[in-house]
Amino acid sequence: MSEQVLDTALTRLTGVRHPVVQTGMGWVAGPRLVTAVANAGGLGILASATMTLDQLAGAIREVKERTDAPFGVNLRADAGDAGDRIDLLIKEGVTVASFALAPKRELIAKLKDAGLVVIPSVGARRHAEKVAGWGADAVLVQGGEGGGHTGPVATTLLLPQVVDAVDIPVIAAGGFFDGRGLAAALAYGAAGVAMGTRFLLTSDSSVPDAVKQVYLRTGETVVTRQVDGMPHRVLRSELVDTLEGSGRIGGLVRALRNGARFKKLSGMSWREMIADGRAMKHGKDLSWSQVLMAANTPMLLKAAMVDGRPDLGVMASGQVVGVIDDLPTCGELIGSIVRQAAEAIAAQQAALVSSRPPAAADR
Repeated sequence: MSEQVLDTALTRLTGVRHPVVQTGMGWVAGPRLVTAVANAGGLGILASATMTLDQLAGAIREVKERTDAPFGVNLRADAGDAGDRIDLLIKEGVTVASFALAPKRELIAKLKDAGLVVIPSVGARRHAEKVAGWGADAVLVQGGEGGGHTGPVATTLLLPQVVDAVDIPVIAAGGFFDGRGLAAALAYGAAGVAMGTRFLLTSDSSVPDAVKQVYLRTGETVVTRQVDGMPHRVLRSELVDTLEGSGRIGGLVRALRNGARFKKLSGMSWREMIADGRAMKHGKDLSWSQVLMAANTPMLLKAAMVDGRPDLGVMASGQVVGVIDDLPTCGELIGSIVRQAAEAIAAQQAALVSSRPPAAADR
């Protein structure tokens, strides 16, 4: 069967074959997964927040050795070394820079001047309008169904608001896992879809198999503030229930302990971590206790996603986990999504034609 092609503003902007994006999930979106997505025709995004600068350089070079297809890197706009990371992307010829938070205007300008496509992630219409005004090339909009940090507005309500508000390509995220979702997103006016949990649950994902089986068995998510002080959608587990029942003092003690562990792992000094904390506090209007709790996130995610200990860590997950029951390759997944979307679109077009009243000449 010949490959189905859905030509959209996203594929034209980024040079990928299919309007399907793999999100930059910390500890998950490494060279192995990104390469598999890129070779399958989607847009793979390296997650750099849990990497040192040297590790990111190595990861970029590893992907470039494995594929000639376009790929991107997700950056923390408030990181103390964000400028150095941007210089690295420019030097290595990375084609797409995505951001978990809105980047500063000058960062967007620097990336665009170097020829990179800039795609910030947003969770509100006003944020999309802001980054579009600053020159972003596209915007990724995640509804409340999505995993990790999330908001209260469903994708079906947020997506049309943003599509109507900006004149740049919009990528829909939160609740997508198959071709019907892609067809629906295109009908809303989006240029493609982005998925995290669905790509985590592929055979190309580096997440330990035992942890993938927990995802497939559990199928239930909760939104908790006990991970880092902000709404965080994760798989429901005994640990999460324990965190939900823990007091504030216990949470802060745990955060201090995990902050020390992350400091050792990342090689950052306390001065650098405090500087990052100040940037985070300012950018999100957080209290210092929330900033301190944010030290939990990298280590609690690593325990499950890298060390294979879901009993000791948290597992970010979108609500789609409840309808996923297999572990395809990225090639199989993207191929089936595009075929199903094309079939759904063709079926709707045929239905519209068959329901149209006959022309006067045919009567």
